[in-house]
Amino acid sequence: MSFLNKLFKDEKKDFISPMTGKVIKMEEVPDPAFSEKMMGEGCAIELTDGVVIAPFDAKVVAAFPTGHAFGLCSLKDDTELLIHVGIDTVELEGDGFENFVKVGDTVKQGDILVKVDINKIIEHGRSLISPIAIAGKDSVEVYKIGEMVKAGDRGLLNYR
Repeated sequence: MSFLNKLFKDEKKDFISPMTGKVIKMEEVPDPAFSEKMMGEGCAIELTDGVVIAPFDAKVVAAFPTGHAFGLCSLKDDTELLIHVGIDTVELEGDGFENFVKVGDTVKQGDILVKVDINKIIEHGRSLISPIAIAGKDSVEVYKIGEMVKAGDRGLLNYR
């Protein structure tokens, strides 16, 4: 491992997994806006339970009324993050989503953003693959591709 890689890995961000499920490469997300990284770097998690939490202390800068997507800005370092729950879930018009935040709210790490009725998403034929995209960072490194993570786990990714 090079000195710079070691330095990068040793610089820990206060970031926790926002949901529980299997970690997937961003390039494998079945939506070109994410797989081609137009929305930012990161990964996706194939959601296996219905709770999505704040990965860090943040201001909510976007909260779709449908509950399917949230934009957060870190209070610590101004990192901008998009969490998109499922693929094509906007078409459900909020059915199966219970929002807990709105634009302008401040959330603490671990606060619930939304609860999702996973069975409803599946019944409507939508994917539970949920992208987590970080915008405007020089480097985003994902560590747990192919692994199961739980909401609140540390070590999912790092960025600078």
